[in-house]
Amino acid sequence: MNTIIWTIILSILPISELRGGIPYAILNGINPITAFLLAVLANIIIIPIIFFFLDNIHEFLLNIKIYKKTFNFYISRKVDKVKRKYESLGLAILFLFVAIPAPGTGAYTGVLLSWFFELDRKKSFATIALGVIVAGIITTLLTLTGKGLFGLIF
Repeated sequence: MNTIIWTIILSILPISELRGGIPYAILNGINPITAFLLAVLANIIIIPIIFFFLDNIHEFLLNIKIYKKTFNFYISRKVDKVKRKYESLGLAILFLFVAIPAPGTGAYTGVLLSWFFELDRKKSFATIALGVIVAGIITTLLTLTGKGLFGLIF
């Protein structure tokens, strides 16, 4: 039971996400399919929570004069240009960014990028969730391969 809880915790933490949860679960005896499902579902569940958090922090920060001035002058103009021209490309890049299981990529960063560039929420949620699933598959396969190779060596 503790392994399941730790798998979920690792899968929702921004530093590890499912790239930490899946290997932890498999190396602690959880069936790879169960590990995949636990980690991926936990990682997908946090997507709307992160959007909610970012929306509210941003609204709070807009009450600070220098933040609002900087955001409106520099960032919002850039975001509008990118949004109009590149939303489809942005979603494709978002998917790849989340799907590649590397440090600094994942659902948290995907949500942050989607929020920052004001991409469509429903499309972003689906794109990020699909990226999480692909990253979960890759991470599971890499963990099983590594575990197998480690067993052959030792």
